[in-house]
Amino acid sequence: MIPNPAAPGPLKKLGDVIQIAFFPTDFDAAMKYWIETVGVGPFFVLNDVQLGEMKYKGQPTDAPFTMAIGYWGDIQIELIKTDSTAPSLYHGEYAVRDRLHHVCVFVDDIKAARAACAEAGAEVIVEGKVGEDGEVIYVDPGQGPGYVIEYLQPMSGSEGLFQMMKDAARDWDGTDPVRVLQ
Repeated sequence: MIPNPAAPGPLKKLGDVIQIAFFPTDFDAAMKYWIETVGVGPFFVLNDVQLGEMKYKGQPTDAPFTMAIGYWGDIQIELIKTDSTAPSLYHGEYAVRDRLHHVCVFVDDIKAARAACAEAGAEVIVEGKVGEDGEVIYVDPGQGPGYVIEYLQPMSGSEGLFQMMKDAARDWDGTDPVRVLQ
């Protein structure tokens, strides 16, 4: 039986999940599945993404990755691939494949997110800068790999990028299903 807490935990107040992310063994096959079976698309691919001042469990690291984002209604579907063996969420114990890898919540204040995570006893696994003024933390709230939550304070201007992706998905007719962003 699940206990009935008096109030929701401190992480709920940070916001709603806007993304579900997967780290598939076969990136292209996963994208094909989401496009052809589920109907999510178009996917926008960003190659060689690197977080500034990236740390994994408090230690500096550099682990570039590729991500593809498509919208299913208001929810982002993110697919990740990397060849890097540098310490990160995508190499080692947190590199769960072919199932839910993490979820993402957009936040306005990364410091408030860090404070709520500390209150909940969530361990910061990865942290870094996103662009000039954005920041991200990936936390383990206590259940280990597959239960990671990403808190992203988006960089300035990314609202327009995400809205463009969402608008493209809303009226998508199946053409040009994979679009590479520079």
